[in-house]
Amino acid sequence: MGGVGLMAANSIVRPPSPGRGSEVFVAAVPLTAAKGPPQLVMSAAYSLSLSWDLQHFMVLSTLPTLPSQVLVFDFQPQDPENVYAALAALSGRKIPGVLLTRKMKKLPNMRCWKVGSCNVDVEDVIHGFNSSWDTDLIVGQHDCRHYTNGLVECLTGEKDVLDRLRRSRTSTFPMV
Repeated sequence: MGGVGLMAANSIVRPPSPGRGSEVFVAAVPLTAAKGPPQLVMSAAYSLSLSWDLQHFMVLSTLPTLPSQVLVFDFQPQDPENVYAALAALSGRKIPGVLLTRKMKKLPNMRCWKVGSCNVDVEDVIHGFNSSWDTDLIVGQHDCRHYTNGLVECLTGEKDVLDRLRRSRTSTFPMV
């Protein structure tokens, strides 16, 4: 199920041209948890960098025509703070997911990595990828990690970008 959008979206991708086009980034933020103790535990684990797996990943892009604007694309539960949805997700059951697109004024200062560039129309590729993406979220099988890996592959041609970032996170891999 994780590769649902790859075939249709990959057919429109051309190899990236160095130095031209949109810049592509991956960013990580803490997983959202229900208010109270669960939220405190998640925040502490994230702050202490205890686990790569306790992060929500998303794809960011800057456009050459509007370098001061950052587009953000991600896949998450429809109601990430709902404790029942969290329990269902942790038990491996499908929960409703949602694809989000939003804008930011600048790139995050932390946990944001440049992963490449592309010479295709980012918004067209995203639209094609998202239109074929199954929005049933299954943690560990079809979640933000699979979305991020698939979308980065469509935009830059790099497969399994999160594996590379995970291996490199203790080395000198540049953050933005």
